[in-house]
Amino acid sequence: QVQLVESGGGLVQPGGSLRLSCAASGSIFSVNAMGWYRQAPGKTRELVATISSGGSTNYADSVKGRFTISRDNAKNTVYLQMNSLKPEDTAVYYCNANLRRTDRVGVLAYWGQGTQVTVSL
Repeated sequence: QVQLVESGGGLVQPGGSLRLSCAASGSIFSVNAMGWYRQAPGKTRELVATISSGGSTNYADSVKGRFTISRDNAKNTVYLQMNSLKPEDTAVYYCNANLRRTDRVGVLAYWGQGTQVTVSL
Protein backbone atom coordinates (compact mmCIF):
# COMPACT_ATOMS: atom_id res chain seq x y z
CA GLN A 1 0.00 0.00 0.00
CA VAL A 2 1.00 3.60 -0.65
CA GLN A 3 -0.53 6.63 1.04
CA LEU A 4 -0.19 10.36 0.51
CA VAL A 5 -1.19 12.33 3.59
CA GLU A 6 -1.66 16.09 3.32
CA SER A 7 -1.75 18.71 6.03
CA GLY A 8 -1.65 22.46 6.47
CA GLY A 9 -4.85 23.74 4.90
CA GLY A 10 -7.19 26.17 6.60
CA LEU A 11 -8.76 29.61 6.61
CA VAL A 12 -6.57 32.65 6.02
CA GLN A 13 -7.18 36.30 5.24
CA PRO A 14 -6.19 37.80 1.88
CA GLY A 15 -2.50 38.57 1.85
CA GLY A 16 -1.77 35.83 4.36
CA SER A 17 0.33 32.68 4.08
CA LEU A 18 -0.11 28.95 4.47
CA ARG A 19 2.23 25.99 4.10
CA LEU A 20 0.95 22.67 2.82
CA SER A 21 2.76 19.38 3.37
CA CYS A 22 2.26 15.98 1.77
CA ALA A 23 4.09 12.85 2.91
CA ALA A 24 4.18 9.66 0.87
CA SER A 25 4.57 6.39 2.75
CA GLY A 26 4.28 2.65 2.23
CA SER A 27 5.84 0.27 -0.28
CA ILE A 28 7.89 2.94 -2.06
CA PHE A 29 11.04 2.22 -4.03
CA SER A 30 11.55 5.70 -5.45
CA VAL A 31 9.59 8.90 -6.03
CA ASN A 32 9.77 10.78 -9.31
CA ALA A 33 7.90 14.04 -9.85
CA MET A 34 5.63 15.39 -7.12
CA GLY A 35 3.15 18.20 -7.39
CA TRP A 36 0.19 20.16 -6.17
CA TYR A 37 -3.13 20.60 -7.95
CA ARG A 38 -6.28 22.41 -6.90
CA GLN A 39 -9.97 22.30 -7.63
CA ALA A 40 -12.34 25.17 -6.91
CA PRO A 41 -16.11 24.66 -6.72
CA GLY A 42 -17.59 24.23 -10.19
CA LYS A 43 -14.18 24.11 -11.85
CA THR A 44 -11.89 21.39 -13.13
CA ARG A 45 -8.75 20.36 -11.29
CA GLU A 46 -5.75 22.47 -12.34
CA LEU A 47 -2.01 22.25 -11.90
CA VAL A 48 -0.49 24.55 -9.30
CA ALA A 49 3.15 23.46 -9.22
CA THR A 50 5.36 20.45 -9.83
CA ILE A 51 8.88 19.49 -8.79
CA SER A 52 11.10 16.78 -10.23
CA SER A 53 13.23 14.42 -8.19
CA GLY A 54 16.19 16.63 -9.10
CA GLY A 55 14.46 19.81 -7.93
CA SER A 56 13.32 21.36 -11.21
CA THR A 57 10.10 23.28 -10.69
CA ASN A 58 7.13 24.37 -12.78
CA TYR A 59 4.35 26.77 -11.75
CA ALA A 60 1.00 27.88 -13.04
CA ASP A 61 1.15 31.49 -14.18
CA SER A 62 -1.46 32.45 -11.59
CA VAL A 63 0.82 31.50 -8.67
CA LYS A 64 4.27 32.44 -9.97
CA GLY A 65 6.10 34.69 -7.55
CA ARG A 66 3.69 33.85 -4.70
CA PHE A 67 3.93 30.08 -4.24
CA THR A 68 7.06 27.97 -3.76
CA ILE A 69 7.18 24.19 -4.10
CA SER A 70 9.94 22.18 -2.44
CA ARG A 71 10.60 18.61 -1.39
CA ASP A 72 12.55 16.51 1.06
CA ASN A 73 13.57 13.36 -0.78
CA ALA A 74 14.71 11.61 2.39
CA LYS A 75 11.20 11.98 3.79
CA ASN A 76 9.28 11.53 0.49
CA THR A 77 7.57 14.81 1.34
CA VAL A 78 6.54 17.75 -0.82
CA TYR A 79 5.69 21.23 0.45
CA LEU A 80 3.84 24.21 -0.95
CA GLN A 81 4.55 27.58 0.63
CA MET A 82 1.76 29.94 -0.32
CA ASN A 83 2.23 33.67 0.24
CA SER A 84 0.17 36.72 -0.70
CA LEU A 85 -2.92 34.56 -0.87
CA LYS A 86 -5.93 35.81 -2.79
CA PRO A 87 -9.62 34.83 -2.57
CA GLU A 88 -9.27 33.17 -5.98
CA ASP A 89 -6.77 30.74 -4.45
CA THR A 90 -9.65 29.19 -2.50
CA ALA A 91 -9.89 25.52 -3.46
CA VAL A 92 -9.25 21.98 -2.36
CA TYR A 93 -5.54 21.31 -2.85
CA TYR A 94 -4.39 17.82 -3.81
CA CYS A 95 -0.87 16.47 -3.84
CA ASN A 96 0.32 14.04 -6.47
CA ALA A 97 3.30 11.72 -6.60
CA ASN A 98 4.59 9.57 -9.44
CA LEU A 99 6.51 6.74 -7.90
CA ARG A 100 7.84 3.21 -8.20
CA ARG A 101 6.70 0.66 -5.66
CA THR A 102 8.76 -2.15 -4.21
CA ASP A 103 6.06 -4.68 -5.11
CA ARG A 104 4.92 -3.55 -8.58
CA VAL A 105 6.42 -2.76 -11.96
CA GLY A 106 6.30 0.68 -13.51
CA VAL A 107 5.67 4.26 -12.44
CA LEU A 108 2.29 4.81 -10.80
CA ALA A 109 0.45 8.03 -9.93
CA TYR A 110 -1.00 8.56 -6.48
CA TRP A 111 -3.15 11.34 -5.04
CA GLY A 112 -3.70 12.69 -1.58
CA GLN A 113 -7.16 13.08 -0.06
CA GLY A 114 -7.18 16.85 -0.50
CA THR A 115 -6.98 19.73 1.95
CA GLN A 116 -9.23 22.79 1.93
CA VAL A 117 -7.68 26.23 1.58
CA THR A 118 -10.05 29.15 2.07
CA VAL A 119 -8.93 32.76 1.59
CA SER A 120 -11.50 35.15 2.99
CA LEU A 121 -11.97 38.08 5.33
